[in-house]
Amino acid sequence: MADKIKITQIKSTIGRPAKHGRIVRSLGLRRMHQTIEHNADPVILGQIKKISHLVKVEEV
Repeated sequence: MADKIKITQIKSTIGRPAKHGRIVRSLGLRRMHQTIEHNADPVILGQIKKISHLVKVEEV
């Protein structure tokens, strides 16, 4: 697995459970189609797994 991953929000959190919105915000995503880079550690990967339907993930 790569050390870094790129996360892009591709779907809105509107109409989703509030927990999903909190996870998206905690990852650092503030708006649609924004891309951020994180280390691929177990905490981040667990958060991504919960909201995999809202984001696109790429290895760097």
